Amino acid sequence: MSNSDKPVSEKTYGECDASFIAAGGEEGIRKLVDAFYDAMEVLPEAKGILSMHKTDLIITRDKLASFLCGWLGGPKRYKEKYGTIHIPRAHAHLDIGIEERDVWLKCMTVALEQQNYAEAFKSYLLRELFTPAERSRTRD
Repeated sequence: MSNSDKPVSEKTYGECDASFIAAGGEEGIRKLVDAFYDAMEVLPEAKGILSMHKTDLIITRDKLASFLCGWLGGPKRYKEKYGTIHIPRAHAHLDIGIEERDVWLKCMTVALEQQNYAEAFKSYLLRELFTPAERSRTRD
């Protein structure tokens, strides 16, 4: 049996659309993103990274959800709506160091805790999200 013939529960996260499915598809990803930005709005340590965003987070939420859809193996929503993304270039105008990266990841941790995902998927996703978070840094 090839990997594409395996049931989703037997696929490895990161292969084909297994991660997209594990996240609940586009609806599940949007729930994650909403929980992420909700955490950013209430965690005191996230005040600095929240201030890097526009007051109205509707487009910001859509951009992250669209990015995650394609990044997790689903439809390439970001490219369809906003074009190609180059993470370092997209964040070059922001002052993002290690502390800001880590607070971003903390917001994601809080959001993941609220999702009905398998624990293995939560761990996998947080570990994998370190890479784009790190690529967003603009200083040491």
